[in-house]
Amino acid sequence: MAIHGFKPEFLDFDRGIHVGNLEENQRITRILKLALEARFQQSFVTERWGRGVYWRWIGFLSRANREAMPISSGVSFGCSKYFVSLEPEEGGFKCGLQVERGYLKAPRGSGAWQLQPDWDWNRLLAQLKPSAPLDQEIRRLLGEGFHLFAGSLEAGSAPLDKGAYPGAARLKRLLLAAPASQWAGFQIYYPMAAKEVQSSTGADLIGSILAVFEEVTPILNLCQAVRLA
Repeated sequence: MAIHGFKPEFLDFDRGIHVGNLEENQRITRILKLALEARFQQSFVTERWGRGVYWRWIGFLSRANREAMPISSGVSFGCSKYFVSLEPEEGGFKCGLQVERGYLKAPRGSGAWQLQPDWDWNRLLAQLKPSAPLDQEIRRLLGEGFHLFAGSLEAGSAPLDKGAYPGAARLKRLLLAAPASQWAGFQIYYPMAAKEVQSSTGADLIGSILAVFEEVTPILNLCQAVRLA
């Protein structure tokens, strides 16, 4: 699958990520999924948030890791995942890693969205210890221009840059403090401004996204039950 069909204007800072009404070799979903499957020699599942032609968030998760979950193999919420997002209100494109918590107390009729014992979130919290491998990886990425997001994905939380990183213990407390009735999560991502995106070629953008995915893979492997080779 050639990547040259992807164009910078498909990252539309007024409407979102252009996915619909495109040829197969132009869709970022198809291009990234095939690239990840070729890289790791296993199947990936694509998830998305949005509707119509423009989407706001797209995630890619290991099918093997999901299928290994004894309780939650039928849903993708519990899996750590690569993601790309473009929300016009925020004014920037993001790509990186996301781990979701779901609800601690799910609304009536939505029990599948409630945190379960086999979710990757639990491994994330368990490994947030000072000087542990996860702490070291977070510090490394923040030193390379990555940003953190921690807390409620509904109410929003300020990203934490290198200077604001509170350390593993404090970050764990921030994640534990996210409201039980709201969807929460952890992201480590690389931000790209509109000017940077628009001055790139489509091939350069795809290459940059895949390079970011490669950088966050050690953290993803620390969170997953089934590691990527």
